Amino acid sequence: MQPDLELAVRLAAFAGVFGLMAGWEYVSPARTLRLPRAVRWRANLGLAIVNTFILRVLVPTSAIALASLAGENSWGLLNGISLPGWAAVLAGVVLLDLVMYLQHVLFHAVPALARLHAVHHADPDFDLTTGIRFHPLEMLLSAAIKFAAVAALGAPVEAVLIFEVLLNATAMFNHANVALPAPIEPWVRRVLVTPDMHRIHHSVVEAERNSNYGFCLSIWDRFLGTYTVEPHGELDIGLADRREPAMNSTLGGVLRMPFNP
Repeated sequence: MQPDLELAVRLAAFAGVFGLMAGWEYVSPARTLRLPRAVRWRANLGLAIVNTFILRVLVPTSAIALASLAGENSWGLLNGISLPGWAAVLAGVVLLDLVMYLQHVLFHAVPALARLHAVHHADPDFDLTTGIRFHPLEMLLSAAIKFAAVAALGAPVEAVLIFEVLLNATAMFNHANVALPAPIEPWVRRVLVTPDMHRIHHSVVEAERNSNYGFCLSIWDRFLGTYTVEPHGELDIGLADRREPAMNSTLGGVLRMPFNP
C-alpha cells in the first residue's frame, strides 16, 4: 500500500470517528465534566500533535510497510501457515488486539512504565480525547512492541491496516463521554469494549483500575480474568495524586508528569 493512501485512510477514519464522538458527547454526555472542554482539549490534543510529529520523525517506517516486508520475506507465524486470505486477515487483527491487551497490562505492572502510562490515567475527566492522551515515550515504546508483533505474527498488510484504523477508532469510542442505550450495551459489550466497560478502568480505586484492559475486543478481559462488571459505589475518575490543574491542563504539565515526584 502506498504511504499516501495509508495516511489518507487513517486520517479520514480518525476525523470521522472524532467528529461523530464529539457530536454525541455534546448532545448527550454521560457524565458532567470537572473541567471545561477547552481547557482539557488544549492539553490532550496538543499532546496528540506532539506524538504524531515525534513518531513521524523518529520512527523510520510504518507497521503496514513492515507487514509488507514480512509478507515478501515469509516472516512470522501466519506466513508459515496455510490459511485462506480472509482467515489470515481475521487472525492478524485478533492477535494484534491480544498483543495490545498484554501491552496494556504490562504498562500497569511495571513501575517505570506505569509512570509513563499515568499521563493517560491522570486525566480528571473521561472523554474521547482521553483516548489519545499518551506520553511520547509511551507512544515510542508502544510502536516498538507493535512492530515486533507485526513481524513475529507475519500479519497481512490488510490486517495491519484494519487493526490500525480499529485501534484509533475504538480508543476514541470507548473513552467517549457517552453511554449506549441500556438494552443494547450488554450485547455490544460481549464483543467490543464499550465506554461503560472501559470507564471503570479509569477509576481512582486501584483494584478497579487494574481491570478492563481491553482496547477493542472485550473477550481478553473475560478469558484472562481481568473483567469487572460494575464499579463499587459512585465512579471517581483519575489519579488521586495527579490532580493539580496545571499538571493536567497544560501541554508542559502532561509532558513533565512522569518525572514529577
